[in-house]
Amino acid sequence: MTDLSRKIGITMGDPAGVGPEIICKSLAAMNPADRRSVRVFGDRRSLEAAATIVGAPLIFGEPGEGGDAVAVDHIEIAGGMIPFGKVDPRAGDACFHFIARAVEAAQAGEIGCIVTAPINKEALNLAGHHYDGHTGMLAHLTGSKSSWMLLASERMSVIHVSTHVSLSEAIARVKPPRILETIRTGYRHMRRLGLDAPRIAVAGLNPHCGENGLFGHEDDEQIAPAVAAARAEGIDAVGPIPPDTVFHRAYNGAFDLVVAQYHDQGHIPMKLVAFDSGVNISLGLPIDRTSVDHGTAFDIAGTGKAKHINMDSAIAYARKLAATPRVTS
Repeated sequence: MTDLSRKIGITMGDPAGVGPEIICKSLAAMNPADRRSVRVFGDRRSLEAAATIVGAPLIFGEPGEGGDAVAVDHIEIAGGMIPFGKVDPRAGDACFHFIARAVEAAQAGEIGCIVTAPINKEALNLAGHHYDGHTGMLAHLTGSKSSWMLLASERMSVIHVSTHVSLSEAIARVKPPRILETIRTGYRHMRRLGLDAPRIAVAGLNPHCGENGLFGHEDDEQIAPAVAAARAEGIDAVGPIPPDTVFHRAYNGAFDLVVAQYHDQGHIPMKLVAFDSGVNISLGLPIDRTSVDHGTAFDIAGTGKAKHINMDSAIAYARKLAATPRVTS
């Protein structure tokens, strides 16, 4: 019998995007036992249409129905199915309700981790749900004051001090308390994954870490004190390290985790080395969540061309988290 607390919940994402298709491809590739440990939160008709498009012989049923049917928490889309490949406020509203239902299930202990398919931020905001993306939405739904985005791949992992804000706002957020808490959060997560003493590198903000003030003072005045405070707590953190070399060093095994100061600083190298296999993990929440590290791909939605490698990786990471207790120190 499947342990319900270890079940994985998958939210369908934007119905007009590739989410339904990659979910169906991943489900079809699973063995029956793994498929029974999955619960999908979305619109059943959209999933059935996607299964037909990708040629997946799947049956969708109610949670608890058993047998070969994939358990689906069916959330109706207002006005019926949405055409693929177009921004639609109805899709944004549906995304919100898929995720809200999954959060309720996670908080109730019915699922061990949420895996999210991609959403469209424009559609989400057009529907009146004003969030910067999944991480901000999940923080609000769980009542969390802070949250972090971590991108993971086989050879490199990156946690971000800030994500979906303007570059000027990101620079303003490079402050010792936030950097220190980012280091701590990443440290606890890597220990949860089995590393006793994670090696953490903290990227600088300015070119060459400011060259002793020639190109800015943030590295010396904001980042270095946070690294020193982390080291005083017994964390193996080093930095700031020039951002044009730190990711290369991490990729070649020098570090287990890199702290990036803003969205693109961390995302560009991660998408270069693990575009198809990178996993997005939300940290700092009372529930666990992983996600694909790509968007809705409206240009190929409905064609069956979308790869499900990213979804497979997100599900595998979710199963690992669901089976592993959290580390509090």
